[in-house]
Amino acid sequence: MELCLAVSPGELTRAEQKILDYINTNTDTFLLSSIGQLSQCLGLSDATVSRFARHAGCADFKGLKNLVVEQAAGPAAKMAGTLSQDGVFSPTAWLERQQLYLQKTARQLDQREFDRSAEAIISARRIFLHGKNASASLARMLAFRLGRLGFSVSLLPSGGSELLEGLLQAGESDLVVMFSFSKLSREGRVILDHSKTAGYRTLAFVSRTCIPPDEQADISLFAYRGEEKEYHSMAAPTALLDVLTVAVTGRLGQRGTDNLERLHQLKTSYFPRG
Repeated sequence: MELCLAVSPGELTRAEQKILDYINTNTDTFLLSSIGQLSQCLGLSDATVSRFARHAGCADFKGLKNLVVEQAAGPAAKMAGTLSQDGVFSPTAWLERQQLYLQKTARQLDQREFDRSAEAIISARRIFLHGKNASASLARMLAFRLGRLGFSVSLLPSGGSELLEGLLQAGESDLVVMFSFSKLSREGRVILDHSKTAGYRTLAFVSRTCIPPDEQADISLFAYRGEEKEYHSMAAPTALLDVLTVAVTGRLGQRGTDNLERLHQLKTSYFPRG
């Protein structure tokens, strides 16, 4: 990154320029370092780092970190922004924050879209799931849940030509589920575009409320994951998958419970307890 300061580079001392160069080239490491760790790494004193922070227009080292977070992008910046919210990280406070995320998700839940999601899953001939990076774990979890209910489920490769080979199998009467939270990925755009010719329906899990028409799936479910500069939590998306699974099971009626019972009997036969 290139940190923008309230002073020109010519006004910085040699030591301050050394700090600035480190921040620009090692942003992620800086954001997760204490003032002592940074000082030791650069061979400077804590006082020198504090003076640089004030020279940059910040009250202290914490203020300098906040300035970098505002201008930086990426997971380290989001993590640092989250850690600096309450001064000292508290597991209890973090878990309580997840309750707020769930509440926001519940308030934003569109019952019509939720019902359409459940019906789309039940009526699908086959279900294909796509998730990249952290979202891949959500795709695997939903595949596990729906597979236990007897659905034909396939995980699509995360990207490259392998994704195209997977999509080649999807057609009319099929459903492609994708996780597209902060923005539509290149792979997500491919999935939406190919649906126009292949004829499959699309269901997207999103964390945006305003989505351009050309980036919208046939059905969308919203899950709140935190503010833009925060560490993005998976609490609400995971809960949303669980409630969707429960709703689908309920709508399946005897068919859903029969599949679960057969699975239980199979486990008992081959892997008896004790």
